[in-house]
Amino acid sequence: MKTPAVETGKATRAQGRYRKVEVRTWGDEKFRALSSIPPCGQGLWLFLITGPHTGPIPGLFRAGRAAMAEELGWDVEAFDKAFQEAFQQGMVKADFKARVMWLPSAIRHNRPESPNVVRSWAAEFDLIPECDLKREALESLRASIHALGEAFGKAFEEAFTKPSPKPSVKPSPKAMANQEQEQEQEKKKRAKPRAAPVSIPVEALIEAGFDGQTAADFLDHKAQLKAPLTERAWADHCREATKAGWTPLQAAEKVMAKGWKGFEAKYVADEHAATAGRTGIALLDTDHVFEAAR
Repeated sequence: MKTPAVETGKATRAQGRYRKVEVRTWGDEKFRALSSIPPCGQGLWLFLITGPHTGPIPGLFRAGRAAMAEELGWDVEAFDKAFQEAFQQGMVKADFKARVMWLPSAIRHNRPESPNVVRSWAAEFDLIPECDLKREALESLRASIHALGEAFGKAFEEAFTKPSPKPSVKPSPKAMANQEQEQEQEKKKRAKPRAAPVSIPVEALIEAGFDGQTAADFLDHKAQLKAPLTERAWADHCREATKAGWTPLQAAEKVMAKGWKGFEAKYVADEHAATAGRTGIALLDTDHVFEAAR
């Protein structure tokens, strides 16, 4: 599949060509029966960008060198030698003590499809051990995401910027009285506008068994149909899914596939529940797979 060219102002730049590689390939019985990849830099790089340790945040994941060496069937010394090749090319960084790996160029080839995808990264980011490399990765991701546009940058800051604690200063009784009076006068001047319906956070869907991408897609689908997934709508969705013998994830996938506004058990009365979930997919950039980070 060849993607169209992209206009960049001064010149037209062709995008890379991609191939889909299932993450579970590394655990497939027939694949594991093939002759093993010998210790080498190229083999390690392919494993780093498509292996089972990869998560929703492009290029940032938690993994230990001994565990990865064992997964590849290499001894640790051979793993270290292959890793050093990729490290010298600037393709990967690691804090082996914290078990944090960072591939700086991954975000260029695995850009988030929507701002909600960016928001879904927050839960995964909290699971990455704290270290200098994690903080470096955060700042690098911030720059890359802001470059995608205002909506993406806003979503990133909402997900990753923690509010500063306010100083605890007890106001004087007179100041409190004046403040209350001002607030009361402000209320009388104008009626409080009715708040627009607010969708539930993407983390609520992830806790219900959704992967980050599907959760973001479902929220976007509902928003585009002007039927935001509010707490009440989510409760209705789960209730109808249970009535049909489906999981909330299966029901959501059906809603998106059919272009429905919502899910009701009667819509699928004659159907059997679909198989659960989606398999993990990694995008392999065949034009850049061995390209060093710029």
